[in-house]
Amino acid sequence: MKKPWIAAAWVLMLSLLIGCGAEIPAEKERMAVQEDSLPVYGAEELPGEFILGMDVSSVLAEERSGVKYYDFDGTERDLFAILAANGINTIRVRIWNDPFDKDGNGYGGGNCDIGAACEIGRRAADNEMKLLVDFHYSDFWADPGKQFAPKAWRDMDIGEKTEALRSFTEESLRALLDVGASIRMVQIGNEINSGLAGETEWQNICRLLEAGAEAVRETCPEAMVAVHFTDPQRAGSFSWYAETLAHYGVDYDVFASSYYPCWHGTQENLSAVLSDIARTFGKKVMVMETAYAHTLKDSDCFANTVSEDTFAEEPYPFTVQGQADFVNDMIDTAACMEKGIGVCYWEGAWIAVGTRSREENSEKWNQYGSGWASGFAAEYDPEDAGRYWGGSAVDNQAFFDAQGHALESLKAFSAANAGERPEEVTASGK
Repeated sequence: MKKPWIAAAWVLMLSLLIGCGAEIPAEKERMAVQEDSLPVYGAEELPGEFILGMDVSSVLAEERSGVKYYDFDGTERDLFAILAANGINTIRVRIWNDPFDKDGNGYGGGNCDIGAACEIGRRAADNEMKLLVDFHYSDFWADPGKQFAPKAWRDMDIGEKTEALRSFTEESLRALLDVGASIRMVQIGNEINSGLAGETEWQNICRLLEAGAEAVRETCPEAMVAVHFTDPQRAGSFSWYAETLAHYGVDYDVFASSYYPCWHGTQENLSAVLSDIARTFGKKVMVMETAYAHTLKDSDCFANTVSEDTFAEEPYPFTVQGQADFVNDMIDTAACMEKGIGVCYWEGAWIAVGTRSREENSEKWNQYGSGWASGFAAEYDPEDAGRYWGGSAVDNQAFFDAQGHALESLKAFSAANAGERPEEVTASGK
């Protein structure tokens, strides 16, 4: 997931987007948003065990900052209960090794250590949802722009780092199992296009991946192992990654991609490149991250990734209806891919911790880690967090408004899960 301050640069990539001729469902008839109701369409009949996932890694920090969540009728409810009731069957949670400074101050982004993951995994299981574990193998954000080694691993050679990664994976998974988490899938790395845990040579990257896979097979033999890349619009890149993993004998089940329409081209192209991986390499495929804005307005006094200053035009309007239509079509696209097994929405509940001022919010971002980065993250990531720390960059892409009330677009998941196409759904009572 790119941060808002670099989003504008990615506009240049739109000129490089490619469109392949993969067959996906035809565009459905749309209905206008009514004053008191919103039409939501069910997806085509979904394969069994299809993943309708949502990453809510920031939820504990949000709640500690005072955020509350409400159902469509205005009743306050546990977030996990709301998501389960609306068709979400899998919760994704990121795990960082040690997202704290020497004084115990959190770096932010939910302060997502194994303790936080265990609480999220337990609450998901209490609501009969599976867990998708996302190891970053870093102390903070890992993406194509940065794959920093955890502080404790920085001086290790590749052999020592491999064993450390194996042990960390095993210990973390056992901790999750001990609290009752039902682990469905484990990512060994997050958007690893450019590296993993500080390694940039693919021989070393694959050695780490294999250690992670072995730990998953040993600890959670029924869980699927996933590798996660991004930038599907870059012609030939996914096949190169898959060929490299095959060359080094990396054991995995799922080849997953991030897909954000403002950066990553068309859904047709995404379907084509992932279906090609499935046919050529025999792997399952899925959309590991996706999101879409329901408004261009900011609510937490911190710039958003998608805003009036970045992307003004997209295939869907930036409305609650447009968000619902995007989710519906995204699910259809994934379901119609060769060996497509699911879609996971990224941080669908990461809303404002306050709407009055950046100063008030900054206190909460620092104290509870409910912004993308706290001021304490500068010691680990000085060039990024050190300059731009702050709040949620995706509050306008959540399924809740700034006060925590569920938006009707959330119902797109339950409609897809039921294989229904209701003409209208009941409006939320805000």
